[in-house]
Amino acid sequence: MDSDISRSGTGTAPLDTAERAELERLRAEVAALRARTEAAPEAPPPPPPVSRPPRHALRWTAVAILTVLVALLAIASVTARFVRSEILDTDRYVTTVAPLGSDPAVQTEIASTVTDEIFARVDVEGLTSDALTALTDAVPATADAPRVDRAVEGLAPVIAGQARNFVYETVLSLVQTDQFEDLWIQANRAAHTGLVAVVTGEGGPSSVTVDESGTVSISLGTIIDNVKARLLDRGFSFAEKIPNIDKQFVLFQSPELIRAQRAVSALDTASDVLPWLTIAAAVAAVAVAPPGRRRRALAFVGTALLVGMLILAIALIVARSLYLGDIPPDVLSPDAASAIADTMLVPLRTALRAVAILGLVIAVGAYLTGGSASATAVRRGFGRGMDAVQRSRKPRPPNQVEAGAYRARTALRLAIIGIAAVMLMFWRYPTGLVVVWIVLGALLALLALEVLIRPARTWEQPTEIVPDADSKTGT
Repeated sequence: MDSDISRSGTGTAPLDTAERAELERLRAEVAALRARTEAAPEAPPPPPPVSRPPRHALRWTAVAILTVLVALLAIASVTARFVRSEILDTDRYVTTVAPLGSDPAVQTEIASTVTDEIFARVDVEGLTSDALTALTDAVPATADAPRVDRAVEGLAPVIAGQARNFVYETVLSLVQTDQFEDLWIQANRAAHTGLVAVVTGEGGPSSVTVDESGTVSISLGTIIDNVKARLLDRGFSFAEKIPNIDKQFVLFQSPELIRAQRAVSALDTASDVLPWLTIAAAVAAVAVAPPGRRRRALAFVGTALLVGMLILAIALIVARSLYLGDIPPDVLSPDAASAIADTMLVPLRTALRAVAILGLVIAVGAYLTGGSASATAVRRGFGRGMDAVQRSRKPRPPNQVEAGAYRARTALRLAIIGIAAVMLMFWRYPTGLVVVWIVLGALLALLALEVLIRPARTWEQPTEIVPDADSKTGT
């Protein structure tokens, strides 16, 4: 017993054969489980939560609504300012219609109108017939007198027709002179001054007539007086019988003018407010865009301006066609109506082209400053070009002006863009050419700024790279 205890060293009875076999089996199972556990790969850690991009559906919906609003407000702004300028701004109106004085279709229409009015007031054929009858009465009677009387009486319509052609050519020769262009401008200025007085409720002179159908006419009385004097100078004695005539020449006919008379005050206010509302909607569209996507929203705003002006241009084509179809030929000939309509629409077409060019510039500028691969490639190419220009110059440290401009480059860029924007906003009647010149001027100023600050930029680039290299080497 003592010997068994001493052999085991545990103070317990030794294991018999069966117990020892069970112990070995358990040890083998534990070893097998341990080996299996060590051979199995470790379980991967749980995947991190997938970061989904934030949803900005509401923001983009607001951008879309505001962008459409920008297009609609731009159409309303351009149209309101055009109507306001043509109705209330006499100088602008005279500038618009002045070219009509030298338009062949208008000259022909005025010559026909004046000739018709003269022959409506003076019975040239009757006077000719009376003169021929008196002539035949003064001729002694002969056997052939009946035949001569009939022949002479038949000359009256022929002579009247020749007289009509003579009067028409005389009037046409007058309206083709510089004198008529001056008379045309004077008549339109007086007419428009009266129109302004009519639509503002202040009365007006008799030189303008605005009836209930919205027909606007100018007086041809001065022109007829000049025609009468010219006919007398050319020996046309019948002109002495032309009375004082105040014939009205129809410029345009639009029922909307009557509504404009009733809402001229609102129109005057709207033409000033609508452009600012358009700018506010454009700024709001950019502001509500998701962070990092505001340049894209700005490109959408520029595209909205461009599309809005395209819609307005199409609407003008349709409205012009409908307007010309509604003008009776006995009021205004189709050629003259077409010439007058096209001339009157020149300021509106000019304004919409200017806004369209502005929208295109905004869209392209927002695209080129964006983060797309193509825009980045364009900017990289521009930078390489500027670097090539700088390498062609002798390396030198920047002077104080170049260094100061480089430090203030952001403020200078914003100042250039701001000045261009202010010029566009406060230019009274900007044309497409005005917009192009202002944009080109701003681009040239920005390019000159880049050339000016390039020495400072290239001089500073090595100082920005050396610390990085030193930090990598541990010095």
